[in-house]
Order: sequence, then structure tokens, then C-alpha cells
Amino acid sequence: MDEIKEIINETEVQIDTPSDMHSDDQAEVQAEVVTEVQDSVQTDDRAEVRNEANSSSTADAYAMYNSGYGSIPGGPRYNTGYNFVSTIPEEPVRKKRHMPHFLKVILAAALFGLVASGIFILSNELYYKVNPSASTSTHHHGSEKTGLITPGKGAGESEASTVSSTSLISNVDTKATDVSGVVESAMPSIVSINCTFVNTSFFGSYESSGAGSGIILKKTDDELLIATNNHVVEKASSINVTFSDGSVAPAIIKGTDAAADLAVISISLEDLTAETLSSIKVATLGDSDNIKVGQMVVAIGNAMGYGQSTTVGYISAKDREVTVDNTTMTLLQTDAAINPGNSGGALLNLNGEVIGINSVKYADESVEGMGFAIPISRALAILDELASRETLKDSEKGYLGVYIKDVDAEMAAYYNIPVGAYIAQFAETSPAPAAGLQVGDIITGINGVTISTSDELKSAVTSYRFGTEVKVTYYRLIDGVYTEKTAMVTLIANPN
Repeated sequence: MDEIKEIINETEVQIDTPSDMHSDDQAEVQAEVVTEVQDSVQTDDRAEVRNEANSSSTADAYAMYNSGYGSIPGGPRYNTGYNFVSTIPEEPVRKKRHMPHFLKVILAAALFGLVASGIFILSNELYYKVNPSASTSTHHHGSEKTGLITPGKGAGESEASTVSSTSLISNVDTKATDVSGVVESAMPSIVSINCTFVNTSFFGSYESSGAGSGIILKKTDDELLIATNNHVVEKASSINVTFSDGSVAPAIIKGTDAAADLAVISISLEDLTAETLSSIKVATLGDSDNIKVGQMVVAIGNAMGYGQSTTVGYISAKDREVTVDNTTMTLLQTDAAINPGNSGGALLNLNGEVIGINSVKYADESVEGMGFAIPISRALAILDELASRETLKDSEKGYLGVYIKDVDAEMAAYYNIPVGAYIAQFAETSPAPAAGLQVGDIITGINGVTISTSDELKSAVTSYRFGTEVKVTYYRLIDGVYTEKTAMVTLIANPN
């Protein structure tokens, strides 16, 4: 009140009251003047508080509140001695700065990696606690002994290993990778075969040539017998054989087995010089049944008809069933290159023994290193039978006298009948009916050689001299089921 009185005294305000005004009325007028002055002071103070609040921080606003100039925004209303409530503006909101997108991606990836690795480690720990026998290390309190093989210790010698591992092979013969000795020893028993074929078309007849390889199988008193593939010499009009010394001699077909893709050709010793006979030798046959997958092998043959060449590989698999021209064979698989012209050549083990006759290559752009060979242990019985056949003139060859229709694999599957040579009719002089054969029988073998077509039947029959008794294997439909039977038939001379 003293402050107000001073202001009133300093303010040039004349309070004129009538002299005749009652003292109570004068007092009322003075009170009104004091009230106006108070209102003026309060108005100035509020203006001053607003100005200071606009230029000060929130902390200054709190200070002014403590001095009696208002109340905090959003807070309770306090009586400050004046009849007003001041409003202090809030601190301005600053614009947030956003992190770049690529940084968010990097941070997210890092966080994911940390979480994933943590989960992986935790799951492994839990797994090995639940399955102690699956752990490759044994944990001990205060120390850890791992199951790793330490230098100088072989497999099974680690201190706490619970998982066996492959053992190291000692005393490895590094010379085994050098196959020059094998090639040098085997080359004199391998030959190149070049054939000529006569083909007929609408425009007439023309000749073509083909190349393959062969293995010297046997030498008799008057001939040299060579094993090869049937597809190398089949239907050849002439066959020429080149030996390791470069000499060439003509050959004839001794016998073939198309189903086994095997053939034996014969060369008269009279067509060979003494020098050639001294430079060549009969191949040593091994045991393909005992060969192991992973063993190194050597393939020798007349690749592309260029002459003898060598490739090296390993046995990739055994007993592979491969179907060629509707005929399924069980073969050895190797990654040694088997190229055109290698057919009929030798697949050798590192002892120089023949374990297979190269036969087929899987030809496809998406396939590498899939060659196949006929296992020698399977082929030997067939080759012996083919080699024992006589070399005959046409007038000496046997005759069965049957008219045949081929039953191929597709027809056999459709009608559920065996693959073979279906007897459609007998010739008037045929010896087959007398031996028990009937129309409708399907011939599947002659003396153990598989028959699938009429050409194979003719080749088998004509390989025997007339008057020879042969065992014919055939199937007959009995009560709706084809049953295998055999008959012994004596071949006659061809009446034509």
C-alpha cells in the first residue's frame, strides 16, 4: 500500500472534492482513485511479465511464478495476490532429424545377424546338453578338451573324440599315377578295326566306313581271335585290322551276340607276317567282379579312328543298367573318356589286366565323364561261345526254317509279352516243328546267346554248321501266361 501511495503522490492526479462533501463521501472517492491506480499498476506488471516470458526460458517462467507473477501452464491455479493467471508459452518444438534409409538397412541387418548368431549358438548349446553323445567335444569344469585330431595323432587317437573320422593312408605309392608301364605292356594286345558298309537308298547303293577297337582274345593253330563290340562290325561288308606295329590284315566275323553287344572276329595266321606275330600278344584278362569303385583304370582304343590312344579315369560305379536300342545291359561306369572309335577297346586295371570292354558313352551336353564298359567276367562265357564257332562257307551254315516277326521292347510292354523273335510261320522243310516248336512261340535264345530280333536269330543259327544240334530257348502262351521252355533242334542245310 505504501508503494501505491507513493505512486499516487507522484502522479499528477487532482482529487477535487466539494468542500461540502461529507467526509464519508470523500473517503469513497479516494478509494475509487486508489482502485484505478491499482488496476493500472497490475496492467503494467502483466505486460512486463509477458514480455519477459517471451524472451526467457521455462526456468525463468518458474522463477517468475515464485515471485508471484502467475501460475505454471497446465498446473493448478494459485492466488498470487492479483486477480489474474499468467500463461507462459511452451518451448518451441524442434524439427526431428531422420536417419538415412541405407543406415537403417545396415543397422537392421547387423542386428538380425547378431540375433541369429546368438540363437544359433544357444540352440547348439541346448542340443549338446540334451544329446551329450552328439557332441564332438567333451566339456570339463575349468578346462575344455576338444575332439580335434592333433598333429601327430591319427583318427581315433584324439583325447576326447566321440565321432570317428577317416584315417590317413600311409605308404601311398605315388608311382601308381604313372600308367605308362601299363600302357606299354597292354598296347600290343589292342588293335584298331576299320569297317566298310554297303548302304542302299532310293538313289542306289553307296559305301560308308566306321572305326572301332578290339582285344586279342586267343591264338589258335590257324587263326587269331579278336573280341570287339557287335555294333562295331555288324553288317560290315569288309573288316580290316591294324596291329600295334602298323601292319594291316583282313578279318571275318566269327560270331556275334547283339543283345550283349559282343562279337568275335577271326584273322587267318596266314595273313600275318612273322614280325607282326612276334610283336603282338594275347591280352591278360582280369576279374571285374573284384574291382572296387574308386580304383584307377586305363582305357585304350582307336579314338575317332586316329589310331590307338589312352585315357585315364576311375571306376565310378558298378552294375549300372544301361538301355541301348531297346536292349538293357549291366555295365561298369567310368569317367575315363570313351570316345567314338574306343568301342571294343580295353578297360584295364593298374596291373594291365582287361576288366572291361569299352562299349557306350553317355552323350549329352549336360553330362561329362560317363562312359560304360562290359564287365569282362560277364562277357567271358559269351566270348568263349562265339570264339568256338566255326568259320563257315554259306553252303555249310545251318538253317532253322522259320519266318519271324520282331517283338521289340515297346510292343512287349504294350502286349505284356517277352522280347524276342515271334514265329509267324514255318518253312516246308523246317526242323523246328519236329522238335516241338509251334507258331506263336517267341524264341529268346540259341545255345545261351540272347535273341531279340530276327537278325540276331539268323546270325546265331548260321554260325553253326548244318547237322549241329542247338538248344532253342522260347516262350509259349499257356493258360494266359507266357512260360519259358527249351527244345533241342538239329539244324539242316539251307535248301535254297
